[in-house]
Amino acid sequence: MSKKIPILLLAVISIFLVGEAAFAQEITLLYTGQTHAMLYPCDCPVEADGGVARRAALIKQLRKSNPNTLLLDSGNYFAGGLLDQVTQNTQLDMQRTIVNLRAMELMQYDALNLSNDEFNFGERFFEDSAAKLKLNFVSSNIQSERISYYIIKEIAGIKIGIVGLANHKAKEKLSVLSFSEPLAALKDSVAKLKERGVDIVILLSNIGSEECQRLVKEVPGIDLVLEGGGSFKEDISYKKGETIFLRPVWQARKLGKAVLKIKNKKIVDSKTEEIRVSDKITDDPQVLSILPRCFSDNNCKKDGLVGSCLDAGSDSSRCIFSEAAKVRLTVVTSKDCAVCNTEVAVNSLRQKLPGLEVASLYHPEKNALALVEKLGISGLPAYVLDKGIEKAQAFDSLRDSLNKIGDYYVLKPEVAGVAYLLDRERFKGRLDVFISLYDKDSFEVLGLVGDFNPKIHFLAIALDDGFDAPKGMMEVEEILRCVCVNKYYPELFFDYISCRAKNINSSWWEDCAKGLDTDKIRECARQGEGGSLLRENIQLSKELKIMFGPVYLLDNKEIFGSKGVPKKEDFKKIIKR
Repeated sequence: MSKKIPILLLAVISIFLVGEAAFAQEITLLYTGQTHAMLYPCDCPVEADGGVARRAALIKQLRKSNPNTLLLDSGNYFAGGLLDQVTQNTQLDMQRTIVNLRAMELMQYDALNLSNDEFNFGERFFEDSAAKLKLNFVSSNIQSERISYYIIKEIAGIKIGIVGLANHKAKEKLSVLSFSEPLAALKDSVAKLKERGVDIVILLSNIGSEECQRLVKEVPGIDLVLEGGGSFKEDISYKKGETIFLRPVWQARKLGKAVLKIKNKKIVDSKTEEIRVSDKITDDPQVLSILPRCFSDNNCKKDGLVGSCLDAGSDSSRCIFSEAAKVRLTVVTSKDCAVCNTEVAVNSLRQKLPGLEVASLYHPEKNALALVEKLGISGLPAYVLDKGIEKAQAFDSLRDSLNKIGDYYVLKPEVAGVAYLLDRERFKGRLDVFISLYDKDSFEVLGLVGDFNPKIHFLAIALDDGFDAPKGMMEVEEILRCVCVNKYYPELFFDYISCRAKNINSSWWEDCAKGLDTDKIRECARQGEGGSLLRENIQLSKELKIMFGPVYLLDNKEIFGSKGVPKKEDFKKIIKR
């Protein structure tokens, strides 16, 4: 009997291991959107990422590491349209679109959603292009024999249903193809997928975040949404209820990757990341072979030389190079400025002006003071170009970004940014913060700055008959209460606004008013007193022309903003310096 026990145990262990394998499966989702047929790496001063040949190589590499991979696009992969930054003319944009579609075919996309941009050149162009390619176009609310109502993919025994939605802008471009309302179309397609026994439903959306969230709430059974529709929000993924929402990166400068953990044929967890499509990635030779050498002069780059594109967009396109015009750039900055970063602006100018020669002057040294006075410069860093720029090939494209002052051209402050205000007195240790409590990061920003005794300024503008704010009257009423709290209960002000920032969508402001006389605050906010306090509060933001936040003014001299919440250690370094 004892000899049989190990055999029995082995059988039990084998069953257990099989059960574990079925228990935890992983599917890798790779995704793009809002690419606008961006064939080449971006013309960026920092991280010149992207390009279809690099993307194809990266996708191949990731597929090798996990064959259970799905590749999707949420739409806007045609050239042309308002958001195409490299649009030229209809003919070249059409050529660029065809090359982009051929590249996506070689990348073997599993499904491509349709957006309004896919009809930039008319329905016939789309239909003719689709007929020549092996690409899976999907849309639940645009009907055509070239478009699937939904797509079902089976990966590792999991049946995945993929549906797509186009926005109403697409309807305006259609005359032959029929367009259905998104809600009705989504309900119908999800119901049909459930009838066919799919385990997971993925929606490729081009209708905008808020409307998409509303539709998902009304149509149960959608497990994951890949957004499009021009969202530039920072979060790469988030959840609403049980539904995962993913956001692709603009122009596919990064490739989205979500590893989905599957249990009992349902998504139980996900891990999302963005992978740079960087110059460290070697171009895929197959995709590279279909790319024209150039579509514009911007695609012809060589250090110190000016490139011109001949026969743009054709198989015979080529770059020719000539000596660049010498342009002298003088950067005026201050060694005392903790936030004066000149690298991005200088690198951006180098991209456009290959013959750029850079020199630096430091305020308040004598030469810097003389140039600042001569040109009437009020904020640093300042970027001063000599007349040599008039001979540069890029001069016409840069002209609107420059102020001509005597024999010099100065980059406009609204283009280059200003970090150090010369005409303001320094108040050591003072920190002013300009913020809207309705920004998604406001609670964390307030938590970050709270240790530095900040002066809080709200983002509103004074009108003849009242005020306006980004969220309208709802926000105006809130900040009127805030300034009244600050007057009568200054010791409780920061706690109040932090509480409101955390629960800003709640109308129950009294829940944050612990220790306050709410009737007194309400009366102050509704009367002229609140208006006078708010006008005083927003005076500095009006003076500095601050319309968005969060923005920080340090020592009444140095001004900088942040995208999201700065790291605490980085923020402390700036304050200490």
